[in-house]
Amino acid sequence: MKQVLQLKYGIRQIPFSFSELADIFKVREPECKVSEELFLNNLREVIGRPAGLDFKRPCVVVADQTRLCEYAGYLPALLQALEQAGADSNQITIYIAYGTHPRQSDQESLAVYGSSYSRCRFVHHNCSDQKSFVSLGRTSRGTPVLLRRDIVESTCLITFGAISHHYFAGYGGGRKLVFPGLGFRDAIYRNHGLFLDMTRRTLSPECRPGKLDGNPLAEDLAEYEAFRPADLTVHGILNSRGRVCELLPGRGAAHFRMACAIHGRYCEIDKAPRYDVVFASCGGYPKDINFIQSHKAIHNAAQFVRDGGTLIILAECRDGIGSGTFLPWFTMGGRQAAFDRLAEDYQGNGGTALAMMAKLERIQILAATELDDSLAMAIGFRRITLQEARNMARDFGSSLAVIPNASLLVRTD
Repeated sequence: MKQVLQLKYGIRQIPFSFSELADIFKVREPECKVSEELFLNNLREVIGRPAGLDFKRPCVVVADQTRLCEYAGYLPALLQALEQAGADSNQITIYIAYGTHPRQSDQESLAVYGSSYSRCRFVHHNCSDQKSFVSLGRTSRGTPVLLRRDIVESTCLITFGAISHHYFAGYGGGRKLVFPGLGFRDAIYRNHGLFLDMTRRTLSPECRPGKLDGNPLAEDLAEYEAFRPADLTVHGILNSRGRVCELLPGRGAAHFRMACAIHGRYCEIDKAPRYDVVFASCGGYPKDINFIQSHKAIHNAAQFVRDGGTLIILAECRDGIGSGTFLPWFTMGGRQAAFDRLAEDYQGNGGTALAMMAKLERIQILAATELDDSLAMAIGFRRITLQEARNMARDFGSSLAVIPNASLLVRTD
């Protein structure tokens, strides 16, 4: 008897048949507790608390298209709450926190942010525009604290984005919208360089999803945040389909940790066997929009594979690799050579490349993807077709796990 599952590939859902012996790992779906009216009321309550918020020149920081939070529906409610609190709509600026990601087109931005994109002033952050930044000092680990001058001069800093696991920063969203989201490229790379364990000459085992305390990179982000914490934060809790189930307005580090704990309640698994074969989907678009984004799901799913086992991943990658800074690391003569180069001068996506190399040394990875064979060979995984993947799914029996949404499900043990 077979188990039939619909697995996402880009915007499509593909039926797969698995043995009844296969273990299926799904995230626990949060209950939907939000509406535009409820969100607006919660915002009014938080804004109304004595906090000395000044809405003369407010700024709102949102994520880009790789980290959606139903902005088209809920951003208007946030703007309405600000205007009702005294903000002049002409003085509100919305910043897109790209970090080092490529800029979206106006058409893409309109699709992500809806009518707000036409109505409000949006700033597309450029991490290389050095003249936009002002220096506020350094963290104890040496990361230069460079913030956009207009953010520093803003009278009220507001972040709005979904909480997610991050494979080396612990959690994404929240404070990461300001940095690295609105960071200077060199400062971002300095922080990301904490992913490297110079003593062991490998990636730091403490830099992992779901871990904040004892994670050097996450602790550096917390220090950075203290130089200019957000005055108001909105943390989104999403279900496996990317729909917002809760929007949590508040402020402070404790509020961020609370939101992370809520997200973790649905997406973390403490103990599980390791399997000969793990069959996983990234969870569809935009989680598999490119290889850089798909790697998060690959990383999560690989934690369920025993040494020498096989991971089969569905990752469409309609936008290709996602960055020109990824592939060059695979031409340096192996992981140790790449590590040495990265230790000397950390550059974009180097840590992601090392993490991929480490997985490929331990397990075999097969990917159903739109990337061509030459790219797959350059990275070191084997490209397969969707039909080949479906055939493989039918053939495997025992010691098989299936993860329908590997970008969300995180193993924490």
